[in-house]
Amino acid sequence: MRIVFAGTPEFARAALQRLHTAGVDIPLVLTQPDRPSGRGLRLVASPVKAFAQEHGLELFQPAGLGARFEPEAQALRERLLEIQPDAMVVAAYGLLLPGWLLDLPRWGCINIHASLLPRWRGAAPIQRAILAGDPETGISIMQMDVGLDTGDLLLVRRLAIREGDTAASLHDRLADLGAELAFQALQQRAAGTWTRTPQPAEGVTYARKIDKQDAAIDWSAGSALLLRHVNAFNPVPGAYTRLEGETLKIWAAAPAGAAVDASMRPGTVLAVEPQSIVVATGDGALRLTELQRAGGKRLAAGPFLRGHPVAPGLVLGV
Repeated sequence: MRIVFAGTPEFARAALQRLHTAGVDIPLVLTQPDRPSGRGLRLVASPVKAFAQEHGLELFQPAGLGARFEPEAQALRERLLEIQPDAMVVAAYGLLLPGWLLDLPRWGCINIHASLLPRWRGAAPIQRAILAGDPETGISIMQMDVGLDTGDLLLVRRLAIREGDTAASLHDRLADLGAELAFQALQQRAAGTWTRTPQPAEGVTYARKIDKQDAAIDWSAGSALLLRHVNAFNPVPGAYTRLEGETLKIWAAAPAGAAVDASMRPGTVLAVEPQSIVVATGDGALRLTELQRAGGKRLAAGPFLRGHPVAPGLVLGV
């Protein structure tokens, strides 16, 4: 079995590692170009690139594959014709694949998608599932076509979303499951036993890409939604509000059973406890347990309060 692998973040690295460990022949790895990161904007390699370099895998990092990037696309086409791959495995690559590339491998291109398609097609299925309060999500192994996550399903496995799951914790379980299912799908194709099932026409939703503004906390929302909001944006980009004119990130929270006067302004600090800050919401209260001021470290509420006292009556978000 000879495959080309295309992916960029940690979610994809888990799949690449599983295939490599299983002895799959991987003559070429595609990943996005290095991106500037941190205060110094130093170029940082993707997790997939780091794994490929560590294990001596040939690497190609095109900036794009469309008409604007024809020299890079042509170079890739020529290399793939030399390789003659059985399949391309794609996981959170981040670049659109042109039609010629979808058709070039003998078995086509298969995608590891972190949702139960057709629910949450698109860029941010993990965060959107948590935000929506879905009780479960899963992995869909899909035969790619020219649409946005519209291809036939090859394998699907469900995974419960646990109480308190963050995007980070759910990501890690899905990454492990996706890596295993991708290998199983390739084994089935090699044995001639895989089946293709068209996606249902009903139940289509789109997981729009996350931007920083999405993570801003609206304290007038209900407590349950705000708790999911905090969890969905942990670790990226981090749910945030304003504290005395400065950005305050909220990394962890819990339900608060405090009774709240209906006239209380949402965002008002109701109580300051040894290990939490209780804040009014649109329908109750939320207990904040891990916070970070701009330029500071992530801290549990106790240490945070020792360095940054907060008084009841203060209003967050202004």
